[in-house]
Amino acid sequence: MQPDKNPLILIVGPTGVGKSATALELAERLNGEIVNCDSMQVYRGFDIGTDKPSAEDRRRIPHHLLDVVDPAIQFTAADFAALAADAVTAIRRRGRVPFVVGGSGLYFKALLDGLFPGPGKDDSARRSLEMEAREKGLDALWNRLEAADPVYALKIGRRDRIRIIRALEVLTLTGVSMSDHFRTTQSPLRDFQEVRIGLKLGREELTERIEKRVDRMFDRGLVAEVKALLSSGVHENSPPFRALGYKYVLQYLTGRITLEQAVALTKTDTRHYAKRQMTWFRKMAGICWFSPHDFEAILRAVAKSLS
Repeated sequence: MQPDKNPLILIVGPTGVGKSATALELAERLNGEIVNCDSMQVYRGFDIGTDKPSAEDRRRIPHHLLDVVDPAIQFTAADFAALAADAVTAIRRRGRVPFVVGGSGLYFKALLDGLFPGPGKDDSARRSLEMEAREKGLDALWNRLEAADPVYALKIGRRDRIRIIRALEVLTLTGVSMSDHFRTTQSPLRDFQEVRIGLKLGREELTERIEKRVDRMFDRGLVAEVKALLSSGVHENSPPFRALGYKYVLQYLTGRITLEQAVALTKTDTRHYAKRQMTWFRKMAGICWFSPHDFEAILRAVAKSLS
């Protein structure tokens, strides 16, 4: 590793694959601290259903970005990128190695690539463009986009209605093309040298792990946790109640499904979520993939990058 670069170790993969355990062992051996990259573990009080690290694990290795947000608040990828960048920088100032660990692909993207700095949705501009698309056809909008931003127009193609309209909306609101906006998008950690480690398992083994994990959550008291959260005043429409492991418990407590159905549906949704996570991470460049069983190989790869 070049002496003017700071190391940043990323541990990614689907839910249930063993990211937390692997990161904990690596951090212990390599003088590290862990930055959570799970979109639901940031919420206070939501512990069992998010499978947060235990108090013992947190004593072994410092963890960051756990329990930092009130359940009523909508935590965003931009919020994560800002807090995670601060945590990573502080870890390096202490002379330790930051490990960013989790399965939230969008959060990783926000931290590593930066977020699009353009404007938010504008209902008036979008309605006007939608009407134009209906009246003149999508080709007319694409031709207009090609004249203003040929690079982006060719990238998205003629049939991508959503992106064509969004690009023209941004151009209308800012006078700046999407290509120019993306050129100004920067990672908050561009001075760090990343080591990207991915963990994966065969489908049958991952499915077995997921199902055991869900059973463990319910055995540990997931239903009681949800009852306690509701009793404490957390509204059932709070963002973390949309997470895996919580939404079906809410349906059970309101009598819409049985407990057995809640468990089964949570397992099904978690398997589907793990599949989507792998689809996302396979598109992420530069990942070295390992089985979590090959810890010594992972350790050698990370240690070599730090030497």
